[in-house]
Amino acid sequence: MKALLVRLSSIGDVVHTLPVLAALRTHGWEAGWAVEPAARPILEHHPLLAHTVPIPGARAFGFANARIAVEALRAQRYDVALDLQGLWKSAAWARLSGAPRVVGYARAWRREPLSSVLVRELSDLPPDLPHVIDKNLALLRPLGIEAVGLREFPLLTNAARASATATDLADLGLKDFVVLNPGGGWASKLWSPERYGEIARGLRERGLQTLVTWGPGEERLADRVTGASEGAVVRCPPTTLLEYVEIVRRARLVVAADTGPLHLACAAGTPVVGIYGPTDPARNGPFSPADRVVRRTPLCSPCHKRRCRIHEGVMDAITAPEVLAVIDKRLGVAKAPQSVAV
Repeated sequence: MKALLVRLSSIGDVVHTLPVLAALRTHGWEAGWAVEPAARPILEHHPLLAHTVPIPGARAFGFANARIAVEALRAQRYDVALDLQGLWKSAAWARLSGAPRVVGYARAWRREPLSSVLVRELSDLPPDLPHVIDKNLALLRPLGIEAVGLREFPLLTNAARASATATDLADLGLKDFVVLNPGGGWASKLWSPERYGEIARGLRERGLQTLVTWGPGEERLADRVTGASEGAVVRCPPTTLLEYVEIVRRARLVVAADTGPLHLACAAGTPVVGIYGPTDPARNGPFSPADRVVRRTPLCSPCHKRRCRIHEGVMDAITAPEVLAVIDKRLGVAKAPQSVAV
């Protein structure tokens, strides 16, 4: 049997869907994945995926590119397509795959409720599944697969990349270090770079080194953290997503907001402290009982709007001393890796 996973973006969403891939393969299914460019490096050449189908992002979308993607999907002759995103675009790609079964969330559970008209088999979710990972896994139940509670994240690794990362960290003089990641996709979910710099100064007082990581277009954020740290931060060179995973595997702790890098660190089994505001950590926060979250809850919570006058500025109410106190608590808990290297 062949299943198509439709979870197009973002990085965190794709990470939270990896347990679905692990469960499908454990139960003997062949799996493909439809994904947009931002998260594609996590999945390309993945040994558990029989095929990865590139879906054009908004900037590259056009009739020619869409036709190529549809032809690639239909060539695989999937038995079922799983709409794991609950959007118009994800439901459309699931239908366009040509799979006779299109399974997705019922209207009440979708980000764009009216998109349920494109789904052939609608699945209601029980109220006792707060985390998005379990919501994803529950969508396997119509396939006869019970996997709720699974926390298996098959992240790509290879010996050459791991060795190169170890060498790069040694060249930077990093041994016992904490990763700070100030960037992410939604500005309303991010914390002040200057406060990350204050965190770095506090960590230096605790005898810990700090590495600031950043993605494309986030160079200025990293520079602001470095400047505010008064020499306490090492600025990371440019990295790919998979290189970032190798870095956090070796970190003592990762501190970040509700962003893809935080979720990658969780999947890698690295201890984390998450900084949350509009979004609900019970739904998409760290899932290890040992991990910690610092949060200010706005009146609109949980809110997934990129711009919202109600929660605007809520992240600024979180102070660096508050986060440092939580870091102290988390660093007293032993690291417990949970990822599966493939």
